[in-house]
Amino acid sequence: MSVVRSGTGSMTPLGAAVVVLCIAAATIGGAWAFQAAGYAPCELCLEERFAYYAGIPLAALVALAAARGAPRLLVAAGLVLIALIFAANAVLGAYHAGIEWGFWPGPAECTGSTKPATSFEEFQRQLKGLTVVRCDAAAIRIAGLSLAGWNALVSLGLAIVAAAGVARQPVRPGRVLYGSRMESQ
Repeated sequence: MSVVRSGTGSMTPLGAAVVVLCIAAATIGGAWAFQAAGYAPCELCLEERFAYYAGIPLAALVALAAARGAPRLLVAAGLVLIALIFAANAVLGAYHAGIEWGFWPGPAECTGSTKPATSFEEFQRQLKGLTVVRCDAAAIRIAGLSLAGWNALVSLGLAIVAAAGVARQPVRPGRVLYGSRMESQ
């Protein structure tokens, strides 16, 4: 039996969790690699990472639960939560990409912030040390899409994979589904 696909061709819950886990881990690893290469993330980029920080351990837990035969409802609830997390992140990524394309204005956090200066000299020091990573300027485009655009697509794909894992599989006599044995009639 395949971990990713059932005999009916649909994504198994274990397979969906493993696919989400692997792709999400590779995606956040790529984001860290771009950051290490000198592409500093903006405020929205950092917020978009929260879905990965929540989704990766959750996908690992769901995969473990599915592999150990946890109740179907528990596994399905975990996959639904993963799908919602990454669907919301896809919206955030699309919003960020829209800011980069100039479709709408970005949040104030993308303009930088400082504490009020008490003197002109302190103000000058703050200006010299201030580095603002703008949300409305893509640091890099790959195949025409910024990293925010790619994040929107990857997050949408992860949401779809997680949702596919929730889909009910046909029950066959003697088959073990999510920890409960289905008896022959």
